[in-house]
Amino acid sequence: MKIAAAQLTCTAADVRGNAAQAAALAVQAREQGAALVVFPELALTGYEPDALAADPRLWTPAGDPRLDPLRSAGIATAVNVAVPAGDGRPAIATLVHDADGAHVTTYLKQHLYRHEQDVFSPGDRDGRFELGGIRFSLGICYDNHFPELSGRAGADGCRVHLASSLYGTGGGVHERAGIYPGIAQRHGLYVVLANHVGPAGPWTGCGGAAVWAPGGGLLAEADDRTPSVVTAWIGATT
Repeated sequence: MKIAAAQLTCTAADVRGNAAQAAALAVQAREQGAALVVFPELALTGYEPDALAADPRLWTPAGDPRLDPLRSAGIATAVNVAVPAGDGRPAIATLVHDADGAHVTTYLKQHLYRHEQDVFSPGDRDGRFELGGIRFSLGICYDNHFPELSGRAGADGCRVHLASSLYGTGGGVHERAGIYPGIAQRHGLYVVLANHVGPAGPWTGCGGAAVWAPGGGLLAEADDRTPSVVTAWIGATT
């Protein structure tokens, strides 16, 4: 199976516009032969916690019609959004849909980063799904800083770990470069990282969407400036 990692430059709080941009990248991934494409953290709003706390209209649950462009792109998608959490707050969630647009699973970010704890509700269970006979795990940005999360994935028979993230220029570049190949090396997983590129709330996304093989070898990597997708075969080695 070929898998794609996406990076995009979001327009703040523009769900429809960002969904259209993400759908265009999903079509590119499909045309390159990918069966699944992964998007960055809060890909349909940009990283805008204050706006998300103030305006529930920016929350996009699995049945939201604004997701239709992605659901109709002809490729399985893992897109990260804000969803209603049931306690009056949003949660940061990855929605997985198959190539026919059917909802497969929703995973809620468990490890909230600092200020996120005042805005978002945390999840309480790990994310898993199967596609094409391959078992996948899900992590969202700061989740991936906790080795036990990806360790449980490896122990649970997962083969691929999907990470929807936001890493900025500066220190984020170094975090990104250490954490994700480290997961691949420690737990024998393929790791697929989606990231922002360009303005993302208070940060500037550093791009570098990538795929690593078990053992930590780099299979594909995007640049630090261009909205794009990169693809790699699961089963490939370096």
